[in-house]
Amino acid sequence: MGSFQLEDFVAGWIGGAASVIVGHPLDTVKARLQAGTGYGNTLSCIRTVYRRESVFAFFKGMSFPLASIAVYNSVVFGVFSNTQRFLSRHRCPEAEAGPPHMLSDLLLASMVAGVVSVGLGAPVDLIKIRLQMQTQPLQEANLGLKPRAAALGEQPAYQGPVHCIATIVRTEGLAGLYRGASAMLLRDVPGYCLYFIPYVFLSDWITPEAHAGPSPCAVWLAGGMAGAISWGTATPMDVVKSRMQADGAYVNKYKGVLDCISQSYQKEGLKGQHHLVRASFCYNRCYGQCLQIMR
Repeated sequence: MGSFQLEDFVAGWIGGAASVIVGHPLDTVKARLQAGTGYGNTLSCIRTVYRRESVFAFFKGMSFPLASIAVYNSVVFGVFSNTQRFLSRHRCPEAEAGPPHMLSDLLLASMVAGVVSVGLGAPVDLIKIRLQMQTQPLQEANLGLKPRAAALGEQPAYQGPVHCIATIVRTEGLAGLYRGASAMLLRDVPGYCLYFIPYVFLSDWITPEAHAGPSPCAVWLAGGMAGAISWGTATPMDVVKSRMQADGAYVNKYKGVLDCISQSYQKEGLKGQHHLVRASFCYNRCYGQCLQIMR
């Protein structure tokens, strides 16, 4: 029926590359707050990282996401757009100009995009977080935990993305590349539903009926608002995902998703997560705006 469009994949690729370049420093701060130690809040984390490791620390692990997240977003956004378009035209084959958006179509397309995102994105996130976190000082309390093959100390465990992948595969097998995938699935399926659906409806609502498509301003506003809505619910599971993926570089601390949730709650409670929410909110608002404005 001619519903497939390559432009969705190209737009996703450009948006993904732009989001990495603009958002990676904030993503580094987010990862440090979620899985690191010794940071009081977002500003304290920025000052501490800069003082200890210089401005280049904010760009640790950027090369791998820059090469891979562009492809990742290309597939995710392409899958969502083409799935939604296929479902809409299958429901209303006579509406050649484009059938109206239905909640059921958007919901199913968002869920498909969420599942695809885990298959492609779990290894990307794992490598990125391991590289971001490997200079994080270890807590003395953690030294009593079961050590991994890598020696405990200040020496970085990984010399780059390729060495990181090879080390994980050698020590943990291929399944090690999908550490935290279950938490990522619980984050991305509802997260993409709460991202794409608000974006589509907000964009349609802002755009006047006389216009063929949304203006750049409408795209920017809808993308930022959708990112904020999505991340408001995705942050708790994103914390769990980050901690599980950072775990294993030097020590094994968590047995699974439930154990990570239990330990995090026992040590910090719900109030201990407020600075993580702020850092994630800032990062994902920037991320969502970059992706949508490029589309």
